[in-house]
Amino acid sequence: MLELPALFPMWITGLADGMALSLHQLSGIELATLAAYFVTMGILSVYGFHRYQLIYLYYKHRLDVNEAPATRFESLPRVTVQLPIYNEQYVVEQLIETVCRLDYPRHLLQIQVLDDSTDETCFVARAAVERLAALGYPIEYLHRDHRHGYKAGALEAGLKQARGELIAVFDADFSPTPDFLRRTVDYFTDPRVGMVQARWSYRNRDQSLLTQVQAVLLDGHFVFEHGGRSRSGRFFNFNGTAGVLRRTMIEDAGGWQHDTLTEDTDLSYRAQLKGWKFLYLPHVEAPSELPAEMASFQTQQARWAKGLIQTAKKILPRLLRSDLPWPVKVEACFHLTANLSYPLVVLLSVLLLPSLIVRFYVFDGYLLLLDLPLFLGTFSSLATFYLLSQKELFPRHWRKKLLLVPVIVAVGIGLTITNTKAVLEALLGIESPFQRTAKYSSDRRRARLARLKYRPACGWLPAANLAIGCYFVGCLVYCALMGNWPTMPFLALFVAGYFLTAGWMLQQSSDGELEARGRRLTVGGKTVPGSFAPMWGAFEGRVRAAATELWLRTAK
Repeated sequence: MLELPALFPMWITGLADGMALSLHQLSGIELATLAAYFVTMGILSVYGFHRYQLIYLYYKHRLDVNEAPATRFESLPRVTVQLPIYNEQYVVEQLIETVCRLDYPRHLLQIQVLDDSTDETCFVARAAVERLAALGYPIEYLHRDHRHGYKAGALEAGLKQARGELIAVFDADFSPTPDFLRRTVDYFTDPRVGMVQARWSYRNRDQSLLTQVQAVLLDGHFVFEHGGRSRSGRFFNFNGTAGVLRRTMIEDAGGWQHDTLTEDTDLSYRAQLKGWKFLYLPHVEAPSELPAEMASFQTQQARWAKGLIQTAKKILPRLLRSDLPWPVKVEACFHLTANLSYPLVVLLSVLLLPSLIVRFYVFDGYLLLLDLPLFLGTFSSLATFYLLSQKELFPRHWRKKLLLVPVIVAVGIGLTITNTKAVLEALLGIESPFQRTAKYSSDRRRARLARLKYRPACGWLPAANLAIGCYFVGCLVYCALMGNWPTMPFLALFVAGYFLTAGWMLQQSSDGELEARGRRLTVGGKTVPGSFAPMWGAFEGRVRAAATELWLRTAK
């Protein structure tokens, strides 16, 4: 009787012989199809297994981190807080009031409202600033009548008038806690530290299934990507908000530049190449608001995807020529090129059905065995990555997130169309404007008005997602007819991803139509009838603008 270990070489030899015999039966097109399919799956698996590497780095260096600063300032430094805004009429007042509650000596604080708005936001923001300045808060209003450089241009303009040694930045959807600066500035007693980044938390985490999924996705980023990279000495990035930067670091790295859509990552890599140290503070939370609609979420993700590829083209050649350790270089390559996975998923989608046909008829199921390690590298790594991040943040309740795993994978698949377009534009050097993520007030009435005014259009995306979803339904039916059961759960995720994305977008469009007709718009507890809803939104905006202008003239 053969021993168990002796069986494996015989099994592998038999499998190899069977596959070699089958390969001779393939035409050139069939061979090319299979080669392209497995190369694509192999590259995606490499990126998937990299997630395991980040988890390993996080746990390996878990005890190397000291959450408290080494020393504290005897005399606190001067801090400039910058609030870059663009058309945020319904949230800007809340942002300004929240930042004015920061617990920091007023004589050492400067708050800049950097307003590039082109609508009534200008009047709302200016009125809030002048009201609070009259109460003694160190706040000032800076308005540009152009959007040159977008957010990076606004930060650059503000820096010219900044008086602080340290610069804190908050986007319009963030609400820093009063002790935010007290908990972060002392890390700058180390002169090598150029930036400290707080962890985002989410006020509307449980608002809907979409916001729950987004929260888990971002939790994975902050726990394992930032945690693993920062703890192991790899490069990581400032997230553009909820962080504090040293002014001399910004200037030494070449200042804010706007040739990419992720000016924060661009500056981060340039600064770390100069030797500046970046710190991530997972114990310091910055509450924020997640996009409540699929179109806004896709806009945000596409901007990040395009910006990271633009940064990769700009930074990686210089980084790879540097004398940095190879682990730092490798991690930077994975970080900045991760969004290449989206066009690869599209390519995989195109190749899936023809490769299934070839494999079924020619290989008699042999190549299905090769799908297992590739599946472990792609989808299993996603599940492990995000579930463990929930265990780190919510050790008592993380098991409840198990049911979200298929939805998380499906939502990731649903981003492929918009993110592939963004990545290809970056690779081809096609420029596009900075598209803001729509932000809505936590107040329900204001949120409805904001959606009427700022909601992004879905356009052709629902139809495209439905079409691709139907293609995968065809693949699913084919597998069922051929008895290829192991592949069907894999295909079902694609069907769910594209149909779920299309469904969310169609619901958003439907809700928009209903709100525009006034069927869901309430004012003062009463529903605004029929077509008066958009008229009411415009009327309220004009009244607010006129009242603000009158107030300003009277104040002067």
